[in-house]
Amino acid sequence: MIIGIGIDIVEIDRMAEKVDTSDGFRERVFSKAEIGFCEMKKDKAQHYAARFAAKEAFLKATGKGLLLGYELCDIEVTSDESGKPSILLRGSFEAKAKENNWNKIHLSMTHVKSVASAVVIIEQ
Repeated sequence: MIIGIGIDIVEIDRMAEKVDTSDGFRERVFSKAEIGFCEMKKDKAQHYAARFAAKEAFLKATGKGLLLGYELCDIEVTSDESGKPSILLRGSFEAKAKENNWNKIHLSMTHVKSVASAVVIIEQ
């Protein structure tokens, strides 16, 4: 049964500005693995933007938004060996997923030169 659907779109230029600052935004929002992945990419801002969109889309799909938690780095976008993206939850997000029986989280991401987007579907 589908619990929720979320979608988000992020302007890549705005994300580039955010991740290039020294105020700790990157470390607050992205996991160490996500930072490592994005930093090795030629167009790193596209990859950061897609992952940020995925986190926002996940929060929207829950129907609770930031009421669910603020540690966005605990919502981690991973990829399998074929490149298929997925969401790995940690901390309070993992606990809420267990509490609410969110058994499957589907993720699709895309990006072009100016924007990145993500869609999340949560199933019970």
